[in-house]
Amino acid sequence: MVSDSIDARGLKCPLPVLKMEKRLETMATGSTLVVLATDPMARIDIPLYCRQHGHACTLTAEGETLSFTIVKG
Repeated sequence: MVSDSIDARGLKCPLPVLKMEKRLETMATGSTLVVLATDPMARIDIPLYCRQHGHACTLTAEGETLSFTIVKG
């Protein structure tokens, strides 16, 4: 499926979630979106948003960078 990414490193929540939400609205079901973030609150906020909206979300971390792989449900 189509894959896209958002680099939200350096942005404070809720900006990473808002950017992710806006991008997901334009994507087809089953598409993959990768979101990079450095705000520790994103570790909570992004998976919570995904659970509430039926998207699959996996998290990996490398240093301070959190990488969320989201499959639109």
